[in-house]
Amino acid sequence: MQPLERHVFVCENVRDPANPKGCCSAKGSTEIRARLKRLAFEAGLKGRVRINSAGCLDRCAEGVTVVVYPEAVWYGHVTAADVEELFHEHVLHGRPVERLRIDRAG
Repeated sequence: MQPLERHVFVCENVRDPANPKGCCSAKGSTEIRARLKRLAFEAGLKGRVRINSAGCLDRCAEGVTVVVYPEAVWYGHVTAADVEELFHEHVLHGRPVERLRIDRAG
C-alpha cells in the first residue's frame, strides 16, 4: 500500500454551548469535512488522499481548524466558502493557502 499523498484532519469537536471556548462543530466543521470528502471522491483520490474527522485540536478560538499532512500545515477560521480553494490549492497541488494558515504552536 502506498503512503497517502495528503491526510486532512478537520476538527469536529463538540462543546457545551455555554463553554466560552466555543467549538468547531458549532462553526460548521461537519459540513466542511463532508465537502472536502466529496471533492476528494469526485477527483478520484481514493487511496491517495484521506479526509478525517478529528477531536479537539486545542485551537477552539480559531476554528474551524483543519490540518493537512504530511506538511503539517494548520488552517484556522476555515468556512464552507474556503473549502474549494483549500482543496484545489493544497490538497490537489500542494500549495498552502496562506490567508488561512495559523501557527501550529498557538
